[in-house]
Amino acid sequence: MTHVSQRPVRIGVQIKPQHADYAQIRRACAAAEEAGVNIVFNWDHFWPLGRGPNAEGKHFECWTMLGAWAETTSWVEFGPLVSAIGYRNPDLLADMARTVDHISGGRLVLGVGAGFREKEYAEYGFPLGTPAERARELEAGLARIERRLAVLNPPPVRKIPILVAGAGERRTLGLVARYGDIWNALLPDAETYERKSRLLDEHCARIGRDPGTIERSVLVAGPPEDLGEQHLALGATLFVLMMNPSDSLAEAEQWVAWRDRRNA
Repeated sequence: MTHVSQRPVRIGVQIKPQHADYAQIRRACAAAEEAGVNIVFNWDHFWPLGRGPNAEGKHFECWTMLGAWAETTSWVEFGPLVSAIGYRNPDLLADMARTVDHISGGRLVLGVGAGFREKEYAEYGFPLGTPAERARELEAGLARIERRLAVLNPPPVRKIPILVAGAGERRTLGLVARYGDIWNALLPDAETYERKSRLLDEHCARIGRDPGTIERSVLVAGPPEDLGEQHLALGATLFVLMMNPSDSLAEAEQWVAWRDRRNA
């Protein structure tokens, strides 16, 4: 049986930084904070995600946007879901994260993943490597981020939460156990989620870590009463909805209301 957390429920939204002007993205971020979500994410890509015509169009860079969000939000946490480890020197990424953390007064969540989008690597001149090579790069990058955050002057405002994305059973879940404060996964069904979560518990046991120290996050869509309750029973407590900058926040507001009922 997977670890069932006693953490409070939290709600996040991922605002897709695409097919919109930045002013519209800024308004969506402000509206999400006003709606009461706990975390607002963007993502680290260079072109829109989608197929056909939706794969082209307006798109903005991740980290310069996060620096702006640090100034234009007041209390909500925020960060990338996720920053591809191969797109920036990991020591530089740690310094960027520390700086944005200070600008925001200690509200950054640093999401990191191995990266996957071949077009972006090719167009921007980054070596893609095989999936195994990217996993090794993620492992080395997380270690460098940890070391760099420990020596920066001034240090981060708080211990910056590290979110690790992915569900690779041998390597990625082991990295979550070693470095992650939050685990995020996009998985097809509750059965798969339960199995992966149980494997994460096993990785934690091997290194002597309490699995309850890792917040478990899952991407969701639709009303919360069924999916939220189902994943909550499996240990997930951070539920993230994806949205376009032009979308209504009605769905997020339903999840926020459900969160408040569950946490009461």
